[in-house]
Amino acid sequence: MFWHDACLEHDAGSGLWELPGEWDWLDEPEPHPESAARLRTFRHALRHGPVAGHLTWSTGRAATGEELARVHEPGYLAALEAACAGPWRVALEVNTLVGPGSWEAVLAAAGTALAAHDAVASGRTRLAYALVRPPGHHAQPGLADGYCLVNNAALVAETARRAGRRVAVLDWDVHHGNGTQEVFAGTEDVLTASIHMRHGPWGANHRQTGAPDEPALANVNVELSLGAGDHAYARAMDEVVLPAVREFGADFLVCASGFDGSAFDPNGRHNLTAAGYRAIGARVAAEGLPTVLTQEGGYLRGYAALCLHALVEGLLGLDLLEDPLAYVPDDTQLVDADLALVRAALADRWEFAR
Repeated sequence: MFWHDACLEHDAGSGLWELPGEWDWLDEPEPHPESAARLRTFRHALRHGPVAGHLTWSTGRAATGEELARVHEPGYLAALEAACAGPWRVALEVNTLVGPGSWEAVLAAAGTALAAHDAVASGRTRLAYALVRPPGHHAQPGLADGYCLVNNAALVAETARRAGRRVAVLDWDVHHGNGTQEVFAGTEDVLTASIHMRHGPWGANHRQTGAPDEPALANVNVELSLGAGDHAYARAMDEVVLPAVREFGADFLVCASGFDGSAFDPNGRHNLTAAGYRAIGARVAAEGLPTVLTQEGGYLRGYAALCLHALVEGLLGLDLLEDPLAYVPDDTQLVDADLALVRAALADRWEFAR
């Protein structure tokens, strides 16, 4: 596990409720879901839960401007740093706010993800998890989006690509990994694969929809209907995403690891349980590839921490925790139709889909 204390310095305030005059009639402003408390809870679960004895912890570092520019436009980075200078928080888009401390957190998140990459690339470990924030998979080359400022997963993938690796990025956050797709839309050297709920585009700045027929050179989008859970994600992995990774010939894997697909998350409408995430972790580990995971969403802190713990168990071939809350049914009726649409959209580009 890779960690940096500066990731806690980013404070997004109370989200859209902080915009003047918009929601003054609400008695108690809702804290922004992407908070430092979220990451502290995740770390505490891994340090004190049953999996603790199986983990080693390493301290990350700050990224450099040159490193960030591998996937982001210099003008965007300069504007982002200026927005983070304070003294007040600034809304980059309606739900993505920055302020004093945010730039240090951005550098720490990106640099810690790169430190995880370096550990894997050097052979010191096969699996490394960067437990970082702000998250990154919505951040595009010149645009902050969806709580994301710098695309940590894309930065790891691009760094591995420059070192001669054939990289696949696998994203199971409940929202489409649109930023990562945009970073690599023009290259055949990096496969981007995203499993997410069918939500379409959001906001005025979105050109990406998450649909399986969305144009990109090496891209696989698996949209799943609302209510999809453990069974649907297992089939999406087994029938679409992992066959694509193998056909692509990936020799390095980057995972954008979100837990907002859980049955209890306020930001998603899927029904994954801790057992479902354990199964995802086991499938990733079974590929036997050098793998870096970066933390993305997951906003009901306690249950997301349980899901993270279970995912790590799966990565390590363990089964330690029982889930006391997994009672929401997995709606499996639409899985066949969802995957048929995905395969039809991919059939002209991918052998496995034919």
